[in-house]
Amino acid sequence: MFNSLVGTITGKFPNIVYLDTHGIEWDIAVPDSTLDALPPVGQTARVYTWMYVREDMLKLYGFASVKERDLFFDLLKVDGVGAKGALKILSNIEATQLVQALDSGDVAILEKVPGVGKKTAAKMMLALKGKLTLEDTIPSVSRSQKNNAFADVITSLANMGYDRRDCEQAVDTIVATLLKDESFVAKNREGKEEEVFRCALVELAR
Repeated sequence: MFNSLVGTITGKFPNIVYLDTHGIEWDIAVPDSTLDALPPVGQTARVYTWMYVREDMLKLYGFASVKERDLFFDLLKVDGVGAKGALKILSNIEATQLVQALDSGDVAILEKVPGVGKKTAAKMMLALKGKLTLEDTIPSVSRSQKNNAFADVITSLANMGYDRRDCEQAVDTIVATLLKDESFVAKNREGKEEEVFRCALVELAR
């Protein structure tokens, strides 16, 4: 089975990436975290994959790293989650915060994730608590990787006339602060970008 695909990104849409490998264009379902981590359209990328096979359907899922794919596999172990559910969970909560919540037994945070609820949160806790560690599950994230998740925001700010390095620094600082806010983490990708953009405008105008 496929471990990964290397090719040119030809399209990026909510939870979908198109990847061209020597004339074959793959339709790959991805979480928002992977969508943010992958380079822009037209650039080369490696996507770590998993094929969902059913009698009436074949679906390819993709991830920016092996560690992220492993976390997806861990979520599949939870009764009732399924591939779509696991993808939705990874799209609505930072992987680090998810692991921390599972490790600390913080059911309240899990319940706030769209599509989880009390029953699923309890099942996640039962199946995964104490079985994941930050060191084993979450790769280290450099400043450039953090900013890459909000590359469109940085570009928009730079196009308004602000120095790009100042934009990167402002976004980096703002994101680091906002990731501690549960309401921000629970937002979808568009909502996060809007809030970061507003905060960055205020910061850069000082």
